[in-house]
Amino acid sequence: MTSPTLDSPADRPGSGPVWVKSSLSYAFGNCVEVASLPGGQIGVRNSRDPHGGVLSFTPDEWVAFLGGARLGEFDRFASAG
Repeated sequence: MTSPTLDSPADRPGSGPVWVKSSLSYAFGNCVEVASLPGGQIGVRNSRDPHGGVLSFTPDEWVAFLGGARLGEFDRFASAG
């Protein structure tokens, strides 16, 4: 299962992943970027460290995470203190 919101690397032979940053990213670049990776994985990286590590998720893991985010299950991690 692929995400309709991400470009597939298979659609761009010879090119690397196309990283997408949220339009809600703060002015200081405090955001993550997401891309479709080869093999159907979903990659997540720090937008301020594009050459750093990449977390990789299966499509099912990514869908589960997005569902939890939409339901507000992770909102408590954004609060200060």
